[in-house]
Amino acid sequence: MPRRSAPALMALVPLLSMLAAGCASTRSATPADLVLKNGKVVTMDSTTPQGQAVAITGDRITAVGSDADIQQYVGPNTKVIDLQGHLAIPGFDESHGHFTGLGEALSELKLMGVPTWQDIAQMVADAAKQAKPGAWIQGRGWHQEKWTKSPGRIVKGFQTNDLINKAAPNNPVVLGHASGHALIANAVALKLAGIGPNTPNPPGGEIIKDANGKPTGVLVDAAQGLMRAALAKDLAKRTPAEVEEDFRKQVHLAVQNALENGVTTFQDMGEDFATIDAIKKMVDEGDMPLRLYILVSTGEARPDDVDSLLAHRMIDYGNGHLTVRAIGEISSDGALGSRSAWMLKPYDDDPTNTGLNVVPMARIKQIAEIGIAHGFQISVHAIGDRANRETLDTFQTVFQEHHVKSDTLRWRIEHAQHLNPSDIPRFAKMGVVASMQGIHACSDAPYVLPRLGMQRAKEGAYMWQTLWKTGAIVTNGTDVPVEDISPIASYHCSVTRDVVGTDSAFFPDEKLTREQALQTYTVNGAYVAFQEHENGSLTPGKWADVTVLSRDIMTVPPDSILGTKVLYTIIGGKVVYQGQ
Repeated sequence: MPRRSAPALMALVPLLSMLAAGCASTRSATPADLVLKNGKVVTMDSTTPQGQAVAITGDRITAVGSDADIQQYVGPNTKVIDLQGHLAIPGFDESHGHFTGLGEALSELKLMGVPTWQDIAQMVADAAKQAKPGAWIQGRGWHQEKWTKSPGRIVKGFQTNDLINKAAPNNPVVLGHASGHALIANAVALKLAGIGPNTPNPPGGEIIKDANGKPTGVLVDAAQGLMRAALAKDLAKRTPAEVEEDFRKQVHLAVQNALENGVTTFQDMGEDFATIDAIKKMVDEGDMPLRLYILVSTGEARPDDVDSLLAHRMIDYGNGHLTVRAIGEISSDGALGSRSAWMLKPYDDDPTNTGLNVVPMARIKQIAEIGIAHGFQISVHAIGDRANRETLDTFQTVFQEHHVKSDTLRWRIEHAQHLNPSDIPRFAKMGVVASMQGIHACSDAPYVLPRLGMQRAKEGAYMWQTLWKTGAIVTNGTDVPVEDISPIASYHCSVTRDVVGTDSAFFPDEKLTREQALQTYTVNGAYVAFQEHENGSLTPGKWADVTVLSRDIMTVPPDSILGTKVLYTIIGGKVVYQGQ
């Protein structure tokens, strides 16, 4: 080519570029079913971190980009939602909750946040006036460390049942502790359960008794099973139709509560086979908008029934609405609030007590062996530093004996709240997920120091950032119904560590950045459920699960995060909740 032709050709380049751009801007794509526009879209996908709009076709993300980019996907039948500048993020993944427990809690007396034991007794009295004689009165959410007034007589750190005996003399009353690791029952309920002065403590539990040997009504950890058995016996009198009706009502309450809070995936910490069957039936009927990742409960030796275990294994069943591929939550210990978390050293405020090993470690190893043999993820509840160490030791033994690459298993420790510093690096090294709940750090903080003392709390309590820096996978959730199912509250605590009801922060060096905190609720949640290729980010080809918020939680002042509302919850491209 002669050199004199080059300038002429170069002059044509801008014109050709303009023509190409014009063609691109006018070309049309296959119309999407739903388009979200005019917002701030945080994708949690590093290839396209942010955009203004999202196109959705069927149940999948089609594209993310600017409003101009996505306009080509708008056709005559496309539903368009103007986000009006609001924040759209991947749907929240509740990585640790109790799904049917949430439904039950919403059907009972809600005791969380009630300021005094006296107020709770009044609630019981009011319920007794409406109940038939002999009908059970149930509630959940009390926490003796959070009351503003002394409950009166105290035995081993707990109130006694004197007030609820007077409040409901003709009805059995069972009120669960917020942690789920203790309950209090009135005299009528104790009698029905056959619990008296001579009843021995069951393995892994305690019946609290006063100086005269009389039960106070408080049952800790495995001792709760005595009361649950009595309640189950009474509930067994219902007809099959009544059982199903009650179950569906509770499931619908739990689903609605989750959707109102922007939760699109719920990891349920344990259900028996019958409950899984009932939920599967609802999925088959199209009556389950939420995505559920259900762990098989270890109650009643369920994992040992290998035929049933394998028959219930499901991955992304019902177009991704039901997965069953894990066993748990196996309780190696109790909770800090009930002083049943298993500690290496005694509690500072109870020097003779190191907590409880609820399920013997030899039994946990047996269940872990079943998981290895049949390809099921294992999930163990461990709150105290000894419980965490014993669980890590058990996992390590199983990994070594079976010569497995542990990071492919994604086994998980639920809570991982109180760790000995020497055990912190082991999570990342072994590929064990720290399945934690941000809200617990802020909610539990007032009684952590009395229980553990400053040194143990500083070096091992709720070590979010320290675990993160070691490379551990950290997830987030609320442990609902232990706490309200509010990802916003848990996210806020994760990034501020603000102690509930105070102006102070709980060891603020352990707080996460906002990006890290959102990752725990999206990408990491998908990873621990083996769903990272389908969920967790707004990436083309993945499920169209989106939560739209009233405030930009990535940038607003920390104090403004808690006022954030859910405007839309979208699952599989369908708007399943719309707020005000």
